[in-house]
Amino acid sequence: MKTEFAAAITQLSAERNLPKEVVLAALESALTSAYKRELPTTKQDILVKLDSATGKVKVYIQKVVVESVADPNQEISMDQARNLQDTAQVGDIVEIESLPKNTGRITAQSAKQIILQRLREAEYHTTYGEFAGREGELVTGVVQFTEPKQIYIRLDRTEAILPLREQVQNEHYFKGQRLKLYPLEVVRGVKRPQMMVSRSHPNLLRRLFELEIPEVHSGVVQLKAIAREAGYRTKVAVSTTQEGVDPIGCCLGPRSIRLQSIIGELNGEKIDVIQWHSNPEAFISNALSPAQVTSIKTDETAKTATVVVPDKQLSLAIGKEGQNARLAARLTGWRIDIKSVSAAEAEKAATQGVTVTEELISTEPVALEPISDAVMEEPTEPLAVSEASPQPLEEKLQLRFAEDILPKLQKVKRHDAEENKKPAKGKSKSKRYKKLVLHSEDDEDEE
Repeated sequence: MKTEFAAAITQLSAERNLPKEVVLAALESALTSAYKRELPTTKQDILVKLDSATGKVKVYIQKVVVESVADPNQEISMDQARNLQDTAQVGDIVEIESLPKNTGRITAQSAKQIILQRLREAEYHTTYGEFAGREGELVTGVVQFTEPKQIYIRLDRTEAILPLREQVQNEHYFKGQRLKLYPLEVVRGVKRPQMMVSRSHPNLLRRLFELEIPEVHSGVVQLKAIAREAGYRTKVAVSTTQEGVDPIGCCLGPRSIRLQSIIGELNGEKIDVIQWHSNPEAFISNALSPAQVTSIKTDETAKTATVVVPDKQLSLAIGKEGQNARLAARLTGWRIDIKSVSAAEAEKAATQGVTVTEELISTEPVALEPISDAVMEEPTEPLAVSEASPQPLEEKLQLRFAEDILPKLQKVKRHDAEENKKPAKGKSKSKRYKKLVLHSEDDEDEE
């Protein structure tokens, strides 16, 4: 019996991943609930003790020692208590062994169900406590099935959920795929605890560096800052706490094998490892790599930096859709304004021109001396007129004005009206017009 019971407890403990003490406590709690149903009243205090060596079960009823008994189910007199325990005093608790009668198949089945329930509860709390302590660590899981808004991943003894907001846009997930994940939090599920995990969190990259690079794990190389756009590009600023150690070389490894393994785990995401520096200008210059920087001007109050780069390096410094400049700003914590050398010189020239104009405008006017009275009283000599004959003027064009022509036309009209009071039929206006013209020409000839 001893061997069989001990083997059963050991097997159950291994299957449920629970300590033996937890399994025995669950068995005792389940038997207590089962025996309470067989007692005539449920007001009695039942205690079940299970011997882990022999597997023998003993049931006890607990009663309080009093001088006068008011409730026989929960109290016992002093004389009766002394018969069971010589040192019993008023107020002590005495255990009375009592095996319930008629414990048959129904009681055993009830005890079995209660035992399974207690074991599941114990397993739930143990798993929750275990995974709650693993928040922030790197875990590995297998994709079970996918849904439009979330992916279910199987971990060791629990289930993880990868929500849509924590997925990488250019990654494709399929059933049976093994993934390294970053745990965010543990949620109490209905049947088992559920862990919320992420593939886009920057700390996932930090844990991968600690896993692949021994110097980062030991603390010789430190990751000062991480700026990540999951699936596309990441910038990592590293420094060392030990002289003579190259932090960038440690992260790359021989032939960049260390960094390539991290890139492979992230499905080809580009990673830039740069040197961290306490000087903001040097740090910003390193953050904008691979672009070269000509000059940097920083403003500590506004936390802004104006960076000048060569004309050919401007597109490289900004990056595709501004990605390089955006990651550099997030990595350093500074607001970066990037300009080309030609644009900076043009702005400088325009600023200098405005400054010169302002100086000219702001110049004080020169005070003029007043003219003396003596000078004003002196008679001025008349200007000498040249005796030379003036140049002949060009002949003007002979123009005929309406003022000269209208009186003559009116005279002709009056003469025609007197002679032709009754004009003949069929006389056209053109003949009258010709006559008028002829009169006018005669007048000109006379003049």
